[in-house]
Amino acid sequence: MATREASHAGSWYSSDRARLSKELDGFLDAAGSHGSTPRALIVPHAGYSYSGPAAAWGYKNVDAGAGVRRVFLLGPSHHVFLRRCALSKCAAYATPLGDLAVDRGVYEELRATGHFVDMDVDVDEAEHSLELHLPYIFKCFEVLPERDRPTLVPIMVGALSTNAEATYGEILAPYLDDDANLFIVSSDFCHWGKRFGYQPWDEGRKDVGLHEQIEEMDRRGMEIIESKDADAFAAYLKETGNTICGRHPIGVLLQTLRRSGGFDKTRVEFTRYEQSSAATGWNDSSVSYASAVVFRDA
Repeated sequence: MATREASHAGSWYSSDRARLSKELDGFLDAAGSHGSTPRALIVPHAGYSYSGPAAAWGYKNVDAGAGVRRVFLLGPSHHVFLRRCALSKCAAYATPLGDLAVDRGVYEELRATGHFVDMDVDVDEAEHSLELHLPYIFKCFEVLPERDRPTLVPIMVGALSTNAEATYGEILAPYLDDDANLFIVSSDFCHWGKRFGYQPWDEGRKDVGLHEQIEEMDRRGMEIIESKDADAFAAYLKETGNTICGRHPIGVLLQTLRRSGGFDKTRVEFTRYEQSSAATGWNDSSVSYASAVVFRDA
């Protein structure tokens, strides 16, 4: 079976192994740690010059010695319209740092549910929402011998209904309850500007600038995610139309948490929020980046 090439290396992030490794080390060294072993992360997926530092505030918490055997990676589809979730046809995903093996056993279990489709390799390689996390995942576990590094379960999440998100939550909940699995959800937050077709702005609020209003809206959504309320998050998206590109992967995660055995002991905490630029007028644009850690109390 094919290896998915690192198609965005050299443009969205460095294709040079030494340079990329040093850059990731720098991002991680500058990030804060929560101090608890995460069960899941929500992390952004833009080019590393934009969201690399913010993503480090999630990945900083990953403990290579915590016994993680599999990484479930859920990201949105930017180029192909899907009504379901899709699995890769590839046996491994390449990064400039090294390859990550796809977990064929888990893939067989997911395919057996009848709720997943396969994506062609060209569709797989065109999508950046999964790829931008691969070097970080490799970096987090590179200290382990190759045989002990976790396998990868990449899932491209389509434009799901809330009922479909609940269905996938039911399927994935047993995996989230397994301490050997780490879930990573790929999402940027608000895309504001004419080029995104999204420009909510109350110009009458003279005390609060445009970029501050964008942050207020994002933080409302972040607080709802922290509350673990999937229904409230769906209502928030309907009300605001916030252009959170990973809203469906986040919705699947919230539904998975709802159905997990440790829901009451699970906490979601956002650790970082940034914007690509501080928008001040109609001709500006910005993308928001946030990282969150999901963990369970003992």
